[in-house]
Amino acid sequence: MARTEIPPGTLYLLILKTLESGTRHGYGIAERIQQLSDEVLTVEEGSLYPALQRMLIKGWIVGEWRQSENNRRARYYRLTPAGRKQLGLELSEFQKVMAAIARVIQTA
Repeated sequence: MARTEIPPGTLYLLILKTLESGTRHGYGIAERIQQLSDEVLTVEEGSLYPALQRMLIKGWIVGEWRQSENNRRARYYRLTPAGRKQLGLELSEFQKVMAAIARVIQTA
């Protein structure tokens, strides 16, 4: 399948959900989203890192600089309690929108 850009409004949800399973650096987040989507979704650096910065400011995640598995300096991100709460809100909103889209598709 061809890889696709992340649908608008879902990047925070995908990042938060990815971090729910543990701490990851930016490249690891993008790679995990791509793997879990069977290589359909790609997160470009130009979208990922600004989103992570906004999420740091909002207090949904925290970052810590350390050595990566390749001996490079990388910032590792993890969820905060506020991030776990936001994940629940994002999931709820996403499910609401998906149900609405499904209703339109089924009746159109």
